[in-house]
Amino acid sequence: MSTPTPPDDLRDQLGELLPRLRRFARVITRNVQDADDLVQTAVEKALARAAQWRPESRLDSWMYGIMKNAWIDEIRARRRRERVHAPPEAGEAVGDASAHARDIALSVQAAMERLPEEQRLAVALVLVEGQSYKEAAELLGIPIGTLMSRLARGRAALQDMLGEVQ
Repeated sequence: MSTPTPPDDLRDQLGELLPRLRRFARVITRNVQDADDLVQTAVEKALARAAQWRPESRLDSWMYGIMKNAWIDEIRARRRRERVHAPPEAGEAVGDASAHARDIALSVQAAMERLPEEQRLAVALVLVEGQSYKEAAELLGIPIGTLMSRLARGRAALQDMLGEVQ
């Protein structure tokens, strides 16, 4: 028995969405290699379950949900194996950015990593990925008011950690 082939438009849309999926995965995982693995896992699951996607819905929201659930599964598996990962190296080069821009990017990344997970996910979905409050709240399975509260606390914490970065 063979699995149906996903429609070309779904594969094309997934290809266009890859940079955003990688960025979101890096926020969730805090590790470049884990982020790449998470994106691969999520895309594989999406392609295997292509019949479950409703073309009238937003593909990015569907994919973020798959990624979030896949990461939760991975964390649970790691805890069972009692496996510990080292934090990402601070000296990773980010694109061809200038030294100042790279320093700012590393500062923001470090500040994001220090946020509690609930705040980090809210900030990532709304401020980084541009999701609406409603979409982000639905994806996280929380009321909009809770999302707004987490987002406000996350923004305030980031501002405190980063100060006046220019």
